[in-house]
Amino acid sequence: MARIFGIEIPNEKRIEASLCYIYGIGATSSLKILEQAGVDNNLRTGQLSEDQLVKIAQVIQSQGIAIEGDLRREKQSALKRLASINCYRGQRHKRGLPVRGQRTRTNSRTRKGRKKTVSSKK
Repeated sequence: MARIFGIEIPNEKRIEASLCYIYGIGATSSLKILEQAGVDNNLRTGQLSEDQLVKIAQVIQSQGIAIEGDLRREKQSALKRLASINCYRGQRHKRGLPVRGQRTRTNSRTRKGRKKTVSSKK
């Protein structure tokens, strides 16, 4: 398996699909990266030379794309900031409720988790 920034990407897939295994790089951005690196996007990852892999890594770094741990850290710090300034969105994130105005009387089970059954008094 080829490695870019310490992330193993599959050899048997086309390079445009393999780059999507890196957190923070999707289909559109992988095509842009390959275009800038001058690499054919129909090649399999196993067929790439070491120089081409280095060129792809340089393009990712030069564009300043946040990937893997850096991106996760940025997202986490953004949520912590919202919670620390006590804004509405931060409070909803803290409580595990929908953030973007969805109803919660019914639905929103994905965000709230499984039902917590309350026994009725007789």
